[in-house]
Amino acid sequence: MEEKEIRENNKEKADGADLEREREQNEQIRDMGQVTLDGNAGKHRVELLTIIGEVEGHESSPSHSKTTKYEHVLPKLALIEDDESVDGLLILLNTVGGDVEAGLAIAEMIASLSVPTVSLVLGGGHSIGVPMAVSADYSFVVPSATMVIHPVRSSGMFIGVAQTYRNMEKIQDRITTFISSHSRTSKERLEELMLDTTQLVKDVGTMLEGPEAVKEGLIDAVGGVREALGKLYEMIDERKRQ
Repeated sequence: MEEKEIRENNKEKADGADLEREREQNEQIRDMGQVTLDGNAGKHRVELLTIIGEVEGHESSPSHSKTTKYEHVLPKLALIEDDESVDGLLILLNTVGGDVEAGLAIAEMIASLSVPTVSLVLGGGHSIGVPMAVSADYSFVVPSATMVIHPVRSSGMFIGVAQTYRNMEKIQDRITTFISSHSRTSKERLEELMLDTTQLVKDVGTMLEGPEAVKEGLIDAVGGVREALGKLYEMIDERKRQ
């Protein structure tokens, strides 16, 4: 009888732990779009990071806007690097872009992680979303997704002096250098795509659909979450064999 009670108590504790874990995961998803994936056959512990809507930088976006706050993402990435139990990172992107400095900071952090990383563009990877998409070790895009490449924009008052233009050029160069360093697209080709006047109605630039982004060398392959996770597990296993 005592043995049966012990088993029942252990089961209740396990059920309680599972419920608590599920509650914490639901809170993480609701608050920051982050969760840990560890129910796979290989028992790989994968952190999921979502970059959704507008990337919010030093200034707060309107309350009705869907945003990804970089002050949430950067500490999360630091925790991933510091946690020995984390095997890899999957990044899901559906973003219209946003703050350039914040986007580049996130991209540089992802690129510097020691664990394997895979990105998946869903819906859109526009503007500063492009560097974040290519910052992973391997990148995927679904066929229906689009990626928009355009020159740096400036909102508000613009002072039309030579120094301002040089500053904009330097910002643009930082973006194109990062993208070309983490993809198969050259800086020259990126600049051609950015300055195309035939595609976007109210702006210069280029919109690439999923297969076109792969053809241009921005993204590694067309695929969905199955392919992205499969590639990540493969990279994790290869790293463990080394």
